[in-house]
Amino acid sequence: MAGEPLRLLPMASSYRGDLSPACVQCAEGRKMVLFVTGLCRFRCFYCPVSPARNQHDVVYANERRVTTDADVVDEARAIGAAGTGITGGDPLGVVDRVEHYVRLLKATFGPAHHIHLYTHEPNPEKLRTLASAGLDEFRLHIPHYLWGPLARDGGAYRAVLEAAPAWGVRRGVEIPVLPEKERELRSLLRALDRIGVDFVNLNELEFSETNEATMRSRGYRVDPANGWGVRGSRGVAERLVREMRLSVPVHYCSSRFKDGVQLRQRLRRRADRTAPAFAETTPDGTVILGVVEPRSEVDLARWAARLARRAGLAEGDYRLDVGRRRVEMAPRALRRAAGRLPWPAFEVEEYPTADALEVERAPLNGSGRARLGVVGT
Repeated sequence: MAGEPLRLLPMASSYRGDLSPACVQCAEGRKMVLFVTGLCRFRCFYCPVSPARNQHDVVYANERRVTTDADVVDEARAIGAAGTGITGGDPLGVVDRVEHYVRLLKATFGPAHHIHLYTHEPNPEKLRTLASAGLDEFRLHIPHYLWGPLARDGGAYRAVLEAAPAWGVRRGVEIPVLPEKERELRSLLRALDRIGVDFVNLNELEFSETNEATMRSRGYRVDPANGWGVRGSRGVAERLVREMRLSVPVHYCSSRFKDGVQLRQRLRRRADRTAPAFAETTPDGTVILGVVEPRSEVDLARWAARLARRAGLAEGDYRLDVGRRRVEMAPRALRRAAGRLPWPAFEVEEYPTADALEVERAPLNGSGRARLGVVGT
């Protein structure tokens, strides 16, 4: 804001004015991400949504594939969520679905559960309906080719932003920083300041598996100092936040902040609530487990009991994962016992998420090395 000091956040992020309540919750890892559909008619060339979700009508709560309302509620509880961010695709393309989830979350967790939505579509009827259902905040993604026109008249986007206060909902704008569009961005920010939106979020433009080919074909390159961020995006964003004196709060969020702070905090919260007591947790929020797997199709319960006797494990020192056909225990305990076990034993680092994405696996005995095809000792 005009008289507000520049405030710095980790990983080169910064802001002036007050952060949106949703941004505060995201930074603390207390915001569940509810991906309600991968369908979107705008098809922005820089869209980072993964191939498994992009243009597929699927629903995920964080990394959990949603098939029932219970999946959504359970995932929110798994991270101790204080709020939910609804995203896509474009959520307004499935507005009835979004309304259902807004009402479900408010009914389950109470009115204090903060819900925000990210959309390209400037549709006042849909957004007013969602505000009535309990939506707390929406963020308009204004297409880059309209940044200049909005500064002059704005059409549907301006109309929605000006009408929203009457619906009792906060409204902001969230857009990526295209480094070649600095002049248009400055004009857009001045226009949004005149409208009096509640906040503007500027995201670092970044490469992803989905957009890399298109981005490179347009001349964008990776900034080696900023992970997958696009060269020049950070510099433009920092100049805008540092130099422009506006009444509207402006927040620059770097790609490294999303991974190094937001995601890490959410993983830590989930690990604290879902990982077994015997697991080790890393500073990044991943968990380390000792894992033993049978060498063939066996009765898992009987095999697990036999393994527990051989390893000297008491009840509560281990658990049976039927889905992945393995026994999990403390990595320290398995390191001590692995040499006398005939079954493949590993130390496994994985995310404490519903999909339990594996980061690394190290064999702890000969059977484990043989399974991984590791030669030598």
